[in-house]
Amino acid sequence: MSRLVLYMSMSLDGFITGPDDGPGLGLGRDGGRLFNWLDDRESPGVNGQVYRELLATGAVISGRRTFELAGRWNGDHHDGVPIFVLTHHVDNGDVPPGSAQFVTDVEDCAEQARAAAGDRAVMVHGAGAAQALLRAGLLDEMEIHLIPVLLGEGRLLFDALGPDHTELTLVRVLEGPGALHLRYVITKRGSER
Repeated sequence: MSRLVLYMSMSLDGFITGPDDGPGLGLGRDGGRLFNWLDDRESPGVNGQVYRELLATGAVISGRRTFELAGRWNGDHHDGVPIFVLTHHVDNGDVPPGSAQFVTDVEDCAEQARAAAGDRAVMVHGAGAAQALLRAGLLDEMEIHLIPVLLGEGRLLFDALGPDHTELTLVRVLEGPGALHLRYVITKRGSER
């Protein structure tokens, strides 16, 4: 079965964007610093390796906010893989471009993405989608690209998880220029006490 893997760049103080993540790339003031490691994506080094791994995924689950801030990726996140946009509602006549589709139920979204990905991983993008999948017990792994910067404000990756805790096991650490790539497997969810 396909694994649902969150791939996110994050500042040391937990922010995934700067304070003004407006339209466009959604980076905002100082948030662009979180993605400087991608400048090495074509290199044979660690950052290039991690980038190639994330592009080897077979489907994408994105939160609606992330999808809109990214300009809907013009309907293609990478290699034409299906994009499942987890959203609270769909406006009549709002048809996403390319391989994207809106899904309003978190379990249905995960199931569709796993089926579409086949034996490859499903890439998860966005704080809202990550938190919804975590609360539902559906997220399997997290690949956090930890950036050595303190942004001080912006959008936090984990700010609305609720009282239950989640246990993680660190399974890989790779250090690349400007980023520490940490892979965690989710080993125990709050309801599994």
